[in-house]
Parts: sequence; C-alpha cells; structure tokens
Amino acid sequence: MSKERLRVLVAVVATLAVVSTLGWFWQQSRMPSTYSVMDMGYLDQGHGAAMSMAHRAQHSGGRSVASLTAHTDRPADEVVDLVARKGTVRLASGRTVDGYTVNGTSPGPTIQVREGQLLEVRLKNADVPEGITLHWHGVDVPNAEDGVAGVTQDAVTQGHTYVYRFVADRAGTYWYHSHQVSHEQVVGGLLGALVVTPRAPAVAGTIDRVALMHTYDSVATVDGRPLTRVRAAPGQPVRIRVINTDNGPVRVWATAPYRVLAVDGHDVNRPTDVDGRGAVLTAGGRLDLGVVAPADGSGVRVQVGPTAAVVVGPADVEVTAPEPPPSSRDVDLLAYGSPAPLGFDPSHPDRTFRYAVGRRPGFVKGRPGLFWTINGHLWPNVPMFVVHEGDVVRMRISNSSGDVHPMHLHGHHAVVLARDGVKATGSPWWFDSLNVQDGESYEVAFVADNPGIWMDHCHNLKHAAQGLVAHLMYDDVTEPYRVGGDTGNEPE
Repeated sequence: MSKERLRVLVAVVATLAVVSTLGWFWQQSRMPSTYSVMDMGYLDQGHGAAMSMAHRAQHSGGRSVASLTAHTDRPADEVVDLVARKGTVRLASGRTVDGYTVNGTSPGPTIQVREGQLLEVRLKNADVPEGITLHWHGVDVPNAEDGVAGVTQDAVTQGHTYVYRFVADRAGTYWYHSHQVSHEQVVGGLLGALVVTPRAPAVAGTIDRVALMHTYDSVATVDGRPLTRVRAAPGQPVRIRVINTDNGPVRVWATAPYRVLAVDGHDVNRPTDVDGRGAVLTAGGRLDLGVVAPADGSGVRVQVGPTAAVVVGPADVEVTAPEPPPSSRDVDLLAYGSPAPLGFDPSHPDRTFRYAVGRRPGFVKGRPGLFWTINGHLWPNVPMFVVHEGDVVRMRISNSSGDVHPMHLHGHHAVVLARDGVKATGSPWWFDSLNVQDGESYEVAFVADNPGIWMDHCHNLKHAAQGLVAHLMYDDVTEPYRVGGDTGNEPE
C-alpha cells in the first residue's frame, strides 16, 4: 500500500472514530419521548457508592407520591380560586408585554393565611396551551402538592382545574409559580406571593407589606411598578417582605438602618441593625426587612436592585435613591444574629452527598454546547440522592462553573454549617434557596422528614432547562407520572 493511500486510510479511520464517539455521546444525551425521572442517571446513596438506576427497583415498590397528601378530609380554612391566562401583562407605565396573568394580573394576587390553617387553592387553566402547575416555593408541602409537572402531578391542561390542599404550618414569606415550562412561564409572570402570618399577633401598629420583585422584558418592578410606596406615620415600624422571582441575585440596601428579620421563611435569632451595608437576595429567595419610618416625617427608601425600590413614610415623600454600598460590606448571614439550637445533630450524618456544579462541552437533549455538570456528569446522567425517612443529611455544594447558581431544594429547609471552610457563628441560617457564587463551597445539613421525590436544582431557570437539575428521593417512594409524551409534562 502506498504512503498516500495509507494516509487517506488513517484519516478515514480517525474521522470515523471521532464521528462514532460524538454519535455515542449524542445518543447518550437523549431521553425517550416519555420517561420517569426515576429512570435518569444513577443512584447516590450517600455512602460513597453510586449505583446505576437500573438497580432502582430494590429501592422502590413503596408509597406513590400521589398518596403523599395530608388532611384531605378536613374542611379548608381558606379557599382561593386562581385562573391563569396567556396573553399580555400591562405594566404600571401602560406598556404591555407578552406573558401570563393570574386572575387578570401579574404578579397574581397575594395569598394570605394564618399559621396552622388548611389552604385550598383551585387552579384553572383558562387558555395556556402548554399546560400549567403551581409550585409553593419554600413551603414544605406534602409531596403530592409540590406542583412539579411530570414528578408530582400532570400539567393542568386548557379548560381544566386542579386543586391543591395543604396546611401552612410555618409562618413566613413564600411565593407560588408555575413548574411547567417554568423557564418561560415564571419569566412571563405566572407567579404571586404567599404570606403565612404567625398564630401570635404581630407587634401592634406594625405595617406588613409584600415587595415582590420581578423583571418584565428588562423592566424591574416591585409589585408590578418601579416604585412602590408604603404609607407610614413617623416612628411606625414596617416589615417589608422582599421576594426575588428573577433568575439572578439582587442587592438590597436602604437610606436608614434596617434589620434582617427572616430569611426564606425562618426568623433570624436576635437580629441587629444594618447601616450602610447591603444584603444579597438570591433568585427564589426571600428577606423580611424591618425598618422604622423616621421620626422627623421624612422617608426611608429601600432599594431592590439598581432601579426598583420601596419608599416608606408619609404619602408622596421623596427620597433620593442612595448610592449602592460596597459589596464587600454586605451582610454576611454566616455571622449575622445570635446562635440558637438546630434541633438535630449534623455532626453524625446518616448520609453525606456532594453536589459539585461545573461546566464542560457536550450534548444535552441531543444538542451540542457548553453545559452545566453535576459531579462531573451532564444531564441526564445526573445523581438521584437517596435518603431514608429520618436520616440526618449533610451535603457539600460547590461551584466551579464560572457563573453564580441559586440552588433550591424542594420540600425541605437546610441549614448552612460552613462556607469555604469557615463555620457559621450567627443565627442558624436556614434556607431553601442558596446563592452559590463561582469558586464557593457550602456545607449544609437537613433532616429527611418529608417523604417524596423532590427537585434539587438551580433556580436560574434557564440553567435548569439546560440540565442543572437533580432529585432527592426517599428509598420507599415511587411516582406514576411521566415527562413528555401525551401529557406534555415539561417541568423546566
């Protein structure tokens, strides 16, 4: 054989090898047209060993997520009817943008219940072709009520109604949003606030106000407008429940001292005044801020990101937007407030996991690109974290991906033990949405006390749609739902 022919043969063989390899990776990145999330990836049992999902049968055969409800026969204390539509959203300026409404507006109506009450929400899909659901972000509901299409229910199709029922058993600030095609529907405004007030009445005279932050087609708003006013008399205390419904973090700061009263629905133990410093609110997260209207009759401006704000004080008081304080002085929740008992011992966990977010080239859903990885794996070869009810769980969340990720675990609140090796010293930092910057790592812990199959994903919903999604599964739970197919279920 001539040298020329040999070179051609080698080139052909090399090309075939590359094409075959790429074809194999392409095929591995695809899922059937319909599948169970329990068929994805591999089992991680938290003991240092990974198991193929082909062996999941020995971990199933128990309770279905559809059966994981509570108080189904008890009369509801509060009944709310919500109707979702696809169309246009009218901003305070009069401008309209494409999006979604709930009961004719976006944000949708604020739902308010008292701690311990049973809430019943009747969700009707008037005309959203893709179907809808409602996820109760931050509320540790029974699994059947979690509102994730293809995991805990089927999407609600046009003209149909779905009923959610759960007890609001922890006072705090929460929100609701669709978890069907969520990277489009949440951005488009299919969302609203949920406030659970405590059994004990608030301090007399305190004003309680929701400040839901959402960006519509590059217009940042609080409660649908760039500037929201809270009328307060001199010396009157005000609780501002700031909710970040966008895909990225925002900084919050004020023209007067304030306190961080609660994080993600959990009160801060013995909060102190914050003056001349900002606070970072991650995507999906909530901060309850306490301010006092100045005694001299002036106002306080609470800035939510660079353009939207809440002004507290007499009607129409003007307060100039403050310069943002240096980010190096932001409130550090790792050391803010005073320590308090956790209620469990995280030093001897039953399961230990790692959730390492990275990025590399590859194929996801048959498409080539630069995608997020979990523990080095591209979707759908992602971990299913397996726990048993009652387990104490520790997880190390790290990020080397080049971008920030707001990590959100459904159905549970976890507590931060350390960040970058520095132990927490302040009030217990309980969260359901955690801002993990590039290069950061967190040690967190929680008790597996809410059986089901739960999403554990990035709440930059575009990232989730690109594969940054894992699940937490209890070892005796199965689910009857499917992603794709005739159901049209598409949770991200």
